[in-house]
Amino acid sequence: MTRGLSRFRLVVVAALLGVGLSACGGSDIQSSSTGGESSGGKECGDLRIAINPWTGYVSNAHVIGYVAQTKLGCNVTYPEVKEEVGWQGMASGSIDTIVENWGHNDLIKKYIDEQGTVQDAGLTGNDGIIGWYVPPWMAEKYPDITNWENLNKYADLFKTSESGGQGQLLDGDPSYVTNDEALVKNLDLNYKVVVGGSEAGLIQSFRSAEKNKTPLLAYFYEPQWFFSEMKLVRVELPPYTDGCDADAAKVACDYPPYKLNKLIATSFAESGSPAVDLIKNFTWTNDDQNLVSTWIARDNMTPDDAAKKWVEENPDKVDAWLG
Repeated sequence: MTRGLSRFRLVVVAALLGVGLSACGGSDIQSSSTGGESSGGKECGDLRIAINPWTGYVSNAHVIGYVAQTKLGCNVTYPEVKEEVGWQGMASGSIDTIVENWGHNDLIKKYIDEQGTVQDAGLTGNDGIIGWYVPPWMAEKYPDITNWENLNKYADLFKTSESGGQGQLLDGDPSYVTNDEALVKNLDLNYKVVVGGSEAGLIQSFRSAEKNKTPLLAYFYEPQWFFSEMKLVRVELPPYTDGCDADAAKVACDYPPYKLNKLIATSFAESGSPAVDLIKNFTWTNDDQNLVSTWIARDNMTPDDAAKKWVEENPDKVDAWLG
């Protein structure tokens, strides 16, 4: 997920949150309504936090937004965009921050190194993992299926109407960081990548596969609340080594570990807004994010209500962000 070359992760939030998300790839930026209460935004002004289409990101955004709104008086809005569109928005001045970034070396070069319109705002504290997974029943029945070298032996199991005569590898939202097309080609796998469309779609596919004992091989990632419901089993790909993914067309190795970070528009960083330091200071764990995401996705809390609950239960962490 480079999520950093072209990638992997929900119209997840539409199904899980009940909040419609716009399509990301190349779409126009659309602004959603603000959540929670506002003190008028006189001190902080406007804070526009991009929303990318997976629940973990939504958790980051709304916790930061809730604190910015209730503690700093910011007028917070959440434009719904895909990853690359969010970078474009920061460069054009229509978005202030992206609060969970999965690599994107090409965008770093363009917007940070060359244009200087975007800045790194520090780590989120979350460790990101991307990979291929099977439901638990498959790993139990076919123990060697978790080694990529055995996938061709089982390709017939994964055939679908969409994959033709090949096995199906199910991917998520088209905007997610993914090397899967290159991996299938360069590892000589008899599989076809089929785009599932969202995080919610991937989750439902895993649920159905486990319940009905049907084969499924799919792209998935962490942090991810769904692992508390189902212990998916990861397929071991050739080990990642530094630089093995440098050429997107020749990738034949696993995804790298990701230290997820935040980004801010340079114009926003220089605005004097107190929200700048809040975003830079924000850090939490995978467990923190997964807890909020569970409240949103499984327990049907609104993102603002889930953020409020977490903030009220973690005053020391919030105080640290506020300095």
